[in-house]
Amino acid sequence: MKVIIKSKKNTVKVVFLKKLDREIKLTKKNICVKIEGSENEDFRLAGGRVMNFLENEQISAISLGKNRKLKYILEGMLLGSYRFTKYKSKPKKFAVKKIFVQNGKGVKEIVRQAKVIAEATNFTKDIINSMPQEMNPQEMVKVAKTLSKTHNLKFSTLNQKQLEDEKMNAFVAVGRASSNPSALVKMVHKPKNAKKKILLIGKGLTYDSGGLSLKPAGAMTTMKSDKSGASAVMGIMKAVSELNLNVEVVGYLGLSENMVGGNAYKPDDILVARNGKTIEVKNTDAEGRLVLADTLVYAQDDEVKFDYIFNIATLTGAAVVSVGEYTTLTMGHNDKLKNKLLKSGDKSGELVTTLPFNRYLEKMISSPVADLSNTGSTRYGSSLTAGLFLSEFIQKKNQSKWLHLDIAGPAYVESSWGYNQYGASGAGVRMVVEFIKSLEK
Repeated sequence: MKVIIKSKKNTVKVVFLKKLDREIKLTKKNICVKIEGSENEDFRLAGGRVMNFLENEQISAISLGKNRKLKYILEGMLLGSYRFTKYKSKPKKFAVKKIFVQNGKGVKEIVRQAKVIAEATNFTKDIINSMPQEMNPQEMVKVAKTLSKTHNLKFSTLNQKQLEDEKMNAFVAVGRASSNPSALVKMVHKPKNAKKKILLIGKGLTYDSGGLSLKPAGAMTTMKSDKSGASAVMGIMKAVSELNLNVEVVGYLGLSENMVGGNAYKPDDILVARNGKTIEVKNTDAEGRLVLADTLVYAQDDEVKFDYIFNIATLTGAAVVSVGEYTTLTMGHNDKLKNKLLKSGDKSGELVTTLPFNRYLEKMISSPVADLSNTGSTRYGSSLTAGLFLSEFIQKKNQSKWLHLDIAGPAYVESSWGYNQYGASGAGVRMVVEFIKSLEK
């Protein structure tokens, strides 16, 4: 969809009103949209409602007048117009092709930023929504490589043999039964004289059957979404390069498939992670933390000096139980850093909240036969015990720099919500880009 900075007569104009007897009203010249509040998110939601309404109308172009909330309206419209029709034999075409925006001070930059953020989020949705037969670890490597070429990002990768050579045994074990080999991808946005440096680690389970701890059939149908963390990292890399942010961003994608086979890793196995810690496997469906554990250690060894390290993952169903489908759950040891992310989430339009670690839950991941267990000894607080497990792979000097973002709730929802459609939402992209933008100041 094109956003054109030009006054255009004889197009349907979108007008935002506080007093309206319905959410949207179509007249001969206007689409009148009710605004339910004055927050930025209210305008994003209104923009999304316009696109949902226009899906069933044959209107090819709309226009927006001057509005101090233009950025948020456009974001809502561009996010709300997303449709995933890749596998439809006769996809329904969205009638609206052009949005005309009246010129004025700063409008060009407002349009640019809104487009970059929305397009990066929609790019992420496309990867997540793609079926697992197609979007396997090696295909994810190709997508990342193409993105790196077109966006001037440094690119490198480790194949499965190289992962073994790097002693990333926990990571390798997860993908052992798959016919699609695991891989680790590194992407770097490196401006001159960068003000800060952040490492982003994304969980990229292109499919998760649960392994030998097999998931119930009904729980498997959305498991193509278990690559949402790695997909979000790619979306973030796309946005920061297009915005040319003066922050060095290093993205790591831990890509694997958790399948069933004669050589699958098993409950009762003891895995030795890259940092030498031993892990008792109690449940092969707690696989994402094994991939992340080794990737976190590798990233800290690979990039010794940095200011922040975030991992993004659809890690636990317990996070959804805790805070619902629409909210990211974040954890870490630095309250100031968590609060900074909360502000970025609020500014970006993403919902995020925190849960505190506590010393008693640490005991739940102990093992009588290894250094750690990959699941807690109780089902209570299991999103926190998963976070505490990851914390074991963060060096002490880096504890205050680290945040764990569990996006299991909002990453993939089987109904439309706000300006998000059925399926992937691109959770994490807008929030983390907003956080990175704040580091330039």
